Amino acid sequence: MTSPPALLPLMLRGAVLSPFKRPGAVVGRAPQETARIAGLRVRPAHLTAYERVCAYPTGRAELPVTYPHVLGFPLAMGLMSTRAFPLPLLGLVHTSIEITQQRDLSPAADYELTVAIPELRPHHRGTEAVVVTALRPTDDPGETPVWESTSTYLARHTTRTPAPDPAREQLAPPLPDVAEWRLGADLGRRYGAASGDRNPIHLHPLTARAFGFPRAIAHGMWTVARCLAEFGASGPVHVAARFRAPVLLPGTVTYAALGPSFALRSARGERLHLTGEVTALSSAARP
Repeated sequence: MTSPPALLPLMLRGAVLSPFKRPGAVVGRAPQETARIAGLRVRPAHLTAYERVCAYPTGRAELPVTYPHVLGFPLAMGLMSTRAFPLPLLGLVHTSIEITQQRDLSPAADYELTVAIPELRPHHRGTEAVVVTALRPTDDPGETPVWESTSTYLARHTTRTPAPDPAREQLAPPLPDVAEWRLGADLGRRYGAASGDRNPIHLHPLTARAFGFPRAIAHGMWTVARCLAEFGASGPVHVAARFRAPVLLPGTVTYAALGPSFALRSARGERLHLTGEVTALSSAARP
């Protein structure tokens, strides 16, 4: 089995190269390389730590729907920390994720994991990198992944791309409150230990202030994982989530949901942090 690369050296390499990268006028210059791990097997202790920090039930016969993202994150960092990747790693903001899971995923199976960056596209606030992560069973790889995600990461810079017209956005009425969560100051460190994502903006107020945040912020992938754990998403499912505003730590947030939709907002409701939808896939809807 090939193990994922260690994250800390990749982050350090990306940080060192970041000041030398100019993100303007790089649309279409995505790296052509695909990162791959064959014979990947889930480590039970790692899975349990992840389940606990995200409030998923432990000891289940299937992986949490967001867990493969954690497995693929080191490969994504490996691609984004190279000289060939034209956007600076420092300051990249995770703006959205879509996940399509074709069936329950066994923690005991062997998988092939691939990560690619097929596209860099213009955004009204800069340039977005599109990162695609795919998981296939080793014994039956086929052409269609059993799990696939598409994430977008934004590098902010001056751009001529027009902003969308706010008047054209249809604002849905607020979803009803379901639960209130009090988040400790150490949440970023606990999730970082479980996921390997030790970005300094999540770890401590001092390191977060260096990047313009008044306090440490929660990982975006923790917020969506925590919401999906509360939602109970599993099996053949499609998830679409958009990160709207950072969650400052410590803090209190409200989880809201109705039908397929969910949201995370500040306790007083004045700030929307995350919106998303969960759609069960019928056999006719699957590729």
